[in-house]
Parts: sequence; C-alpha cells; structure tokens
Amino acid sequence: MKTLLQRLFAPLRALFGGLARTGSSGYLCDRCRWDYGDACRRSERPNARICPDFKAR
Repeated sequence: MKTLLQRLFAPLRALFGGLARTGSSGYLCDRCRWDYGDACRRSERPNARICPDFKAR
C-alpha cells in the first residue's frame, strides 16, 4: 500500500518540489541565473516569488 501511494504522489511531489520559493529575502529574479536581457520571458519577471525555472547564480 505504501509503494502505491508513493507512486501516485511522486509526480505531484516532483512538480511542487521543483518550484523554488523565496523566504523573506525578496524576489527570485534578483538571484536567478536567467535574469539578464531576454533570457527569461516569464510574465512574473522581475517580481517572481515562485518560479519553476529558477536557477541560482
């Protein structure tokens, strides 16, 4: 039963676990590798607090 539940929730865990979240330090864009020119085309930029594409510099 435990492995069945793990298989069912694994995709959800991967989806939500991959989202970077900020603490009280501000916006993710200020610390993101993709924060230059037109490298990032997300509508949340430059004020994103949650982003699936976030990569730290």
